[in-house]
Amino acid sequence: MARIYKIVTQSEWREVEKKGLFRGAPVDLADGFIHFSTAGQVAETAAKHFAGQDSLLLVAVDGAALGDALKYEVSRGGALFPHLYAGLPLSVVLWAKPMPRGEDGVHHLPAMDR
Repeated sequence: MARIYKIVTQSEWREVEKKGLFRGAPVDLADGFIHFSTAGQVAETAAKHFAGQDSLLLVAVDGAALGDALKYEVSRGGALFPHLYAGLPLSVVLWAKPMPRGEDGVHHLPAMDR
């Protein structure tokens, strides 16, 4: 299983749980795809795009279940990032866990191995 990750606000995720489908955050909708990160990219993504934000969740997704709609494309610093060119169905979500900020302001990532 190719696990990928999405950082979302708790309010965004409450809507996903009601609708069963995530179409994307505002940046995703503007770019035409849903931005994801690999396990090795999550901390940098949090620091670069979510610094200072509270009430965040890290969502783990079974990337293999997304089929051809998932593309790995060159992005930040030449790294390959997973991009989903479709809505994200709740059925392929493995879990959603809080990402609290520590006293240093840095987000604490949950265990990503389960």
